Amino acid sequence: MQGKGKRVFVGLSGGVDSAVSGALLLRAGALVTGVFIKGWYPPGMPCPWAAERRDAMRVAARLGIPFLTFDAVRAYKKNVIEYLLAEYRVGRTPNPDVRCNRDVKFGVFADFAFAHSADFVATGHYARTVFARENGAGIALLRGKDAEKDQSYFLWAVEPSILAKTIFPLGEMQKEKVRAQARAWHLPVARKKDSQGVCFLGEVSIDELLRSEFDIVPGPAVCEDGREVGRHNGAMCYTLGERVTLSGAPQGPWYVLAKNIKNNTLTVSREKWKPHTTGEAIILRSCNWIANPSRTREAQYRYHGPVVKGKIVMTNTKCAFEAREPLPEPPAAGQSLVAYCGEECIGGGIIS
Repeated sequence: MQGKGKRVFVGLSGGVDSAVSGALLLRAGALVTGVFIKGWYPPGMPCPWAAERRDAMRVAARLGIPFLTFDAVRAYKKNVIEYLLAEYRVGRTPNPDVRCNRDVKFGVFADFAFAHSADFVATGHYARTVFARENGAGIALLRGKDAEKDQSYFLWAVEPSILAKTIFPLGEMQKEKVRAQARAWHLPVARKKDSQGVCFLGEVSIDELLRSEFDIVPGPAVCEDGREVGRHNGAMCYTLGERVTLSGAPQGPWYVLAKNIKNNTLTVSREKWKPHTTGEAIILRSCNWIANPSRTREAQYRYHGPVVKGKIVMTNTKCAFEAREPLPEPPAAGQSLVAYCGEECIGGGIIS
């Protein structure tokens, strides 16, 4: 593992993955500093940061490493929360974890670490980096060995220059092994449950956050012919292809085909998305390429979603993923499309 004799700032979240990452780095001979990154939490909702910070401190004490707290409240509020709300406001479906990684964990936190003489930063992500001579930054981002936990999808927007100074200690490990190591090393969070939902928000769901920020009310759900079939709980809270429960509707299942935020309506169908024909093009914006996009062989446009064969097509005016097979799920505007060549993450963009 990289890091022997180097100063490594590891993000300690208070969870088991980051704790084992810190322990592995220490055992590899790195000079480890644990850092708790404090995010923003919605007023009036559960605010777990103090408890998470306490767990992170306990891990640092167990490992015998220095511990720091980095205040990322302003950066998280601006670059993650305000972005998320703005996207939902216009009917798109954002990827807040992608922005959190790019702008917070591998943005302001990385800046903080390097300003304090760190040689590397490290996190508990299930992903890998390897040296790649052909890439501009000399780095390639690979999927984590644990296919169920692989988080490369959420890392496509990180600058290659930062990835070149990042260590992912869990990239070669299976989750069961991580848990086993935590217990064997008597780490204080060994039996702590994994966190769910958006990074830093803990148990606060997207639905709860949206309802706390917007005036979300029930509205009509209509068929493709415009006929009302039932009522939904707020069009903003749904995504394309999602199976929904409607009040006052004939027995389903019902799936979202489209949504109109201005009129607060959902267009629904009893049938799931019908795969489109080969050659479907998904237009992208805000692209970031870790490797040459011409090397793309397939892509995902939802975390743990299906892998679709295709290529990246670039012109002077646009960038798109051109599928070589029917799209099995509807691509949602605002979501990330992440390009791969086998295990290697090439980069990606936002579906427009």
